[in-house]
Amino acid sequence: MNIILLAISAAFVNNVVLSQFMGICPFLGVSKKISTAAGMGGAVIFVMTIASTVTSLIYNYVLVPFELEYLNTIVFILVIAALVQFVEMFLKKSVPSLYQALGVYLPLITTNCAVLGIALSNVQSGFGLLESIINGLFSAVGFAVAIIILAGIREKLEYSDIPESFKGAPSVLIAAGLMAIAFMGFSGLI
Repeated sequence: MNIILLAISAAFVNNVVLSQFMGICPFLGVSKKISTAAGMGGAVIFVMTIASTVTSLIYNYVLVPFELEYLNTIVFILVIAALVQFVEMFLKKSVPSLYQALGVYLPLITTNCAVLGIALSNVQSGFGLLESIINGLFSAVGFAVAIIILAGIREKLEYSDIPESFKGAPSVLIAAGLMAIAFMGFSGLI
């Protein structure tokens, strides 16, 4: 039951983008089309889940036994950078159209504070391996849900008759703010 609550909490109640405000750069930058947003969501799901797994293992079985906990941020950044390089090479060879569509935002997953933030949050919360994996996976799912919803809204807004002064960034920021308010409604679940 605790695992289910952790999953719901990570994806909806404490949504990494809409509640914790981490990962805003790719959230706003890649959410112009649903297909691109879904690709970024998938890449973040992969990186965040694997990063949570690997960082949990490294922290609990290398850093803690050797009393090197103070190196966790540096080690976590290196792990995340290596994973993003792997994803980038895979997409470049396997799905070049998605690789081109993601553009500069794919390498930005390395500096996406959501990925590092969840890895550090797992350690600070004292999560074990399974809890870290669940928190990483469902935090990334929450990110993917949020970016895909915003992409859908942006596609609709592109063809809507709205005042000229609200076109572009203002309408996107208003939509993101309204999404954050809507996601606050999930706080009553847990």
